[in-house]
Amino acid sequence: MATAAGVSYQTVSRVINGHPSVRPSTREQVLAAIDELGFRRNATALALASGRRRAVTVLTSNTTHHGYASILQGVEEAARTASYAVGIGVLESAEDTAVAAGVQRAADAGGGIIVIAYDPAGVRALAAVPAGLPVVGVVETPASPPGGDRPWVWADDREAAYQATRHLLDLGHETVHYVAIPSGTRRTSARTSGWRQALREAGAPEPRPVQSSWGPAGGHAAGRKLAEDRSVTAILCGNDDLALGVLRALHETGRAVPGEVSVAGFDDAPHSAFLTPSLTTVRLDFAGLGRAAFALLHGVLEESAPVAPHPVSVPELVVRESSGPPPPDA
Repeated sequence: MATAAGVSYQTVSRVINGHPSVRPSTREQVLAAIDELGFRRNATALALASGRRRAVTVLTSNTTHHGYASILQGVEEAARTASYAVGIGVLESAEDTAVAAGVQRAADAGGGIIVIAYDPAGVRALAAVPAGLPVVGVVETPASPPGGDRPWVWADDREAAYQATRHLLDLGHETVHYVAIPSGTRRTSARTSGWRQALREAGAPEPRPVQSSWGPAGGHAAGRKLAEDRSVTAILCGNDDLALGVLRALHETGRAVPGEVSVAGFDDAPHSAFLTPSLTTVRLDFAGLGRAAFALLHGVLEESAPVAPHPVSVPELVVRESSGPPPPDA
C-alpha cells in the first residue's frame, strides 16, 4: 500500500485512521491507492493493535416503532463508515432489575453505549450507566438546556408540535384537539408543550389532551371519542400511527377528512404519504439523530475531539391532503 502510494507506511496509517496532520494532496494520493488496490481495513486486527473495542451497543426498549428504528439505522450507517460494530440491547421492561441487567450487558460488551431514552426504560437506563463509561443519550427535547457534561442529542419536538398546531389554526380552525403519546420523562411532554404554546399564542380554547398509547389501536379509541363531539374540526396526533387509527375512526363514524375534520400526524413515517387521504405531518430526521449520536460518541472513544454541543434536528412541516379549512358551519 505504502509503495503504491509513494509514501511511508506511517503516512498510510495516519490517513486510514483519520489523523489531521496529513496534507490534502497526500491524503488524496493514499486514498486513490486504497481504492485502486481494493483495500479493506480489518476491524479485528485494528482493535487488537489499538487495545480498544471498536464497538457500540444501542440500548432501547423498542426496535419497531418508526423513530426508534430510524435512529438505529442512522447509528449503524455512521458506525459502518467508521468501521465500528453495532450491537443492540433490548430493555425488556422499566423494572430496576431489567434495566440494570441491560446496562451491565452493554458495559460487558465493551466500547461505547448509546441509549434511546424516549420511554421510562430508556430514561432509567441512561441514568444507570456507570460513571466513566462512554455514553450518549437520544432524548426527548429537554425542558432546559443540559449541562456540558451530558452528551445528549434530540429532535425539537416542541417546535414540531408548535408548527403543526399553527398550520391547523392558520387554516381557520377555532382550536386543535391533541391525541398524546406517553412521555418517558415528565408529566407534560415537549410535543404537548408545543401544541399548548401555539393555542395560547393564538388565544384559542385549550382542550384537554386525550392520553393514548403509541399505536393505531390507541388512536382508533381516541378518534371514536373525539368523533362524537361535532365541534371537533382539527386533531393533532402524537405520531403517525395514532393518526392512522384516528383516520379509521373518523371514517367509521362518517366524519369526512378533511371536509369536516382535519388531521395531522407526527414523524412522517413511510406509510403517511400513502394513506387516503395522505397525511399532513411533521418530519423529524431520526436517522440523522442516530448519526449525530454516533458522531458524538465516536469523538469520545477516539479521543479525537472534545464533547461537541448537543446537535438538534430541526422539524419540517409536510402538508398533504388530510388538512384543510373547517366546514362553513363550524
